[in-house]
Amino acid sequence: MNSFEEVFGEVKHYITDKGLINDIARKTWIDSLVPIGLEGQNAVFEIETEFQQGIINSTYKDKLEKAFEAVIGFPVHLVVNVKPAAPEEEQPHVLDAQELEEKHAELQKSYEIADYDYTFDTFIVGRSNEFAYAACKAVATDADSTYNPLFIYGPSGLGKTHLVTAIKQEINKRTPDKNVIYVTGEAFGNELIKAIDQKDTSVFHDKYRNADVLIVDDIQFFSGKERMQEEFFHTFNKLHSEGKQIVITSDKPPRDLKTLEERIRNRFEWGLIADITTPDFETRFAIIRRKAELLDLKIPDDVIEFIATRLKTNIRQLEGAVKKLKALKMLANSSPTIPMAQSVIRDILTDDQPIPITVEKIIAEVANVYGITPEDIRSSKRTSQISTARKVAAYVVREVTGMPLAAIGTEFGGRDHSTIVYAINTVNDALKKDANLKQLVEDIIKDIREKNPQPVGQ
Repeated sequence: MNSFEEVFGEVKHYITDKGLINDIARKTWIDSLVPIGLEGQNAVFEIETEFQQGIINSTYKDKLEKAFEAVIGFPVHLVVNVKPAAPEEEQPHVLDAQELEEKHAELQKSYEIADYDYTFDTFIVGRSNEFAYAACKAVATDADSTYNPLFIYGPSGLGKTHLVTAIKQEINKRTPDKNVIYVTGEAFGNELIKAIDQKDTSVFHDKYRNADVLIVDDIQFFSGKERMQEEFFHTFNKLHSEGKQIVITSDKPPRDLKTLEERIRNRFEWGLIADITTPDFETRFAIIRRKAELLDLKIPDDVIEFIATRLKTNIRQLEGAVKKLKALKMLANSSPTIPMAQSVIRDILTDDQPIPITVEKIIAEVANVYGITPEDIRSSKRTSQISTARKVAAYVVREVTGMPLAAIGTEFGGRDHSTIVYAINTVNDALKKDANLKQLVEDIIKDIREKNPQPVGQ
């Protein structure tokens, strides 16, 4: 072997082949070591931070020295030095976990001030929605569209309402004299009930059966409601026979709306059916950036990436995250940061998608990565290795479950609120400076969620 770097490469192969260190630990800690040279019996390395240095020395030093001896035939002493820190630029004040906690109540009241129009210009087109977008654009711009009816379907929160609202706005702009009616399935039903109660449905009939364009959002609301289906059936027939445009949205394709009458489902299939599916990462990233631009909000790319990798199935959640970041920026007078993103994502996931993973599973996963036991994490032991793992575990619990800080303290051996705040803030600070730690924590969270997709109790 011609160089110390090559020797270190053999050492890494050795620890992998022998199973001394798992893949996540190697990628995060060992690969971050920069080989300097063999000085006598000292194997000298450099590392970016004291945080990393502490982990290497407390957890992996013995294993690396054993591997070096096996590879080169004589014992060495591992020396890990921290690289001199570059001068730090002045950073804006970043809210810590406790401050973020105090802002949540204000945030909930204020974020609705952020808003933007639902037009074709503000809609982000990706592989998941490009066909539906093209169809809606054609209906809005072509007076003789053959897409009649146009039926758009897909899960809630993926942009159906945005597209059909854009149709209405575009037609109103191009041909202001056209009577374009947008109504939700629920509102249509409520108007019908009111008309029936007043024993006069003539106004109701005049309104909907004289539309030039009728857009009904969430048609699945009619399921099982015979009188509503009857009224819509006759409205549909009159408008379609006169060549008036009909646009419908649903959470399912027509064939799966089993509780709608077959005659109505058949009519939905006369025109064009287009679906919208879950957006890929690139589309989610673009949506966040575009929504932020519309709100005159600058979000750093790493924060956008952080949000896009965590909110994957619902565009409405992405919009909500951007709006909350806008409000939180105004409250904190600080540019959006990952801790801010964590705060708003936690609220969204707690409200909409509770993450069903136990604290026990999280602590066990972190303990495994750091080569200790769950009992060590909950104990009063203060070694560098155990203390670091405990802080990371507290951070991951907060990130994944959104539990109150006091409840997390109880799970960690009865520690008080301030201790948990300190632990989370310490990891937050380290994540901003240490890309390797950031990757490790993200890998831990990813592994936890992939291993525990099904609901489990706390």
